[in-house]
Amino acid sequence: MAKLSSWGNYPLIEAKEFYTHEFEPLSDYIQSTETFIPRGNGRSYGDSALNGKVASMLGFNRILNFDVVRGELTAEAGVLFSDLLEVLVPKGFFLPVTPGTKFITLGGAIASNVHGKNHHKEGAFSNFVLELGLMTAQGQYIICSPTNHSDIFRQTIGGMGLTGVILWVRFRLKKIQSSYIKQVNHKAKNLGELLSLFESCNSSTYSVAWIDCQKGGKDLGRSILILGEHADLDELETTDQRNFPLKSHSNKHVSVPFHFPSGMLNRWTVSIFNHLYFHKEFQSSRSFLAHYDPFFYPLDKILHWNRIYGKKGFLQYQFVIPFEAGAEGLELILQKISASGFASFLAVLKTFGPSTSLESDISFPQKGYTLALDFPVSSGIFELLDELDQLVLNFGGRVYLTKDARMSPETFQKMYPLGFPTQPKFSSLQSQRLKLHI
Repeated sequence: MAKLSSWGNYPLIEAKEFYTHEFEPLSDYIQSTETFIPRGNGRSYGDSALNGKVASMLGFNRILNFDVVRGELTAEAGVLFSDLLEVLVPKGFFLPVTPGTKFITLGGAIASNVHGKNHHKEGAFSNFVLELGLMTAQGQYIICSPTNHSDIFRQTIGGMGLTGVILWVRFRLKKIQSSYIKQVNHKAKNLGELLSLFESCNSSTYSVAWIDCQKGGKDLGRSILILGEHADLDELETTDQRNFPLKSHSNKHVSVPFHFPSGMLNRWTVSIFNHLYFHKEFQSSRSFLAHYDPFFYPLDKILHWNRIYGKKGFLQYQFVIPFEAGAEGLELILQKISASGFASFLAVLKTFGPSTSLESDISFPQKGYTLALDFPVSSGIFELLDELDQLVLNFGGRVYLTKDARMSPETFQKMYPLGFPTQPKFSSLQSQRLKLHI
């Protein structure tokens, strides 16, 4: 038995972890085990990859085929995005969609149907998946695609690991000329100004906003909107950039060596950080070239940064509400957070385009605004998030299961009314909590 948690360090449980890198032992394990959940690198935030028994997929970590002519890659489910980038970028390719960390597995990306800063333009990872290998509840190996076992293919993408064990994935890549991003930062004085900026900058491939959730009144929602485009060769500026246009990320890191004292992240410390972060931008707008690593993965340079929230851990809370409810809904939610006294160290707003027919019924993205927040686990925080759930529901939105550790089954059923055809064999603490198997 070992202690396991996800990236939020909540909940922390005792679990028995099975590990293999071969198909046959995995098939035997599936057939002989009553219930378990597949697990990648543990970078989801809640309890979706936790159970008393888990099957680690980190041993399935090979790149199987890289077709540079067609711009397609086939890799096993346990390969990390960070490893893929080290292979792809020097060859002039990039991931079609990436979340805010490169330390996730390919299988986890499919199970969560990850989205990124480009969803409003290019959709979620589901838009780029061509086929995948899956091991079923009977231990059988099948190949799924939009035309072969299409139902299970669709429900697996964004299916939270509840349809089977993802073994490998073939997906389309994005061609790039350099590993640099043309980044533009715009300061917004309040939420209204920010939403206007989002609308006027809708043609940008990548967009994301940092929001100061501590401010209220006329400063409610003050922000920095960050835009990006892949830079072409003729747009590189320095000698180093021109000499090494396809340089991948560095593996040098700093690390948080221990859990910070509980309560260190509070409304006062977060307010100081937010003040400094907002005012580090002296101009209303600034343009520069940035390497893809700090643009997409600013926190990856700090290993174990989740320890700053203390031993009790933290809760990530991400929701989406439709555009037509955006201004009113976001204003009410930000006002409630500001007045609550709880401090969200990170608050990130993005826009989503429409969902597609290639996503499961519990896949998160839908057209609208999506806000991601995090809160240290403390007295009263669960009650606040229950209140936010109700506001999100009132505005026709829903919560991201990959970042959920506490939503009620009643709330889930209202947010995802189509339900989900689960296999009892594949069961997580989350699926049990949400009563998906009943």
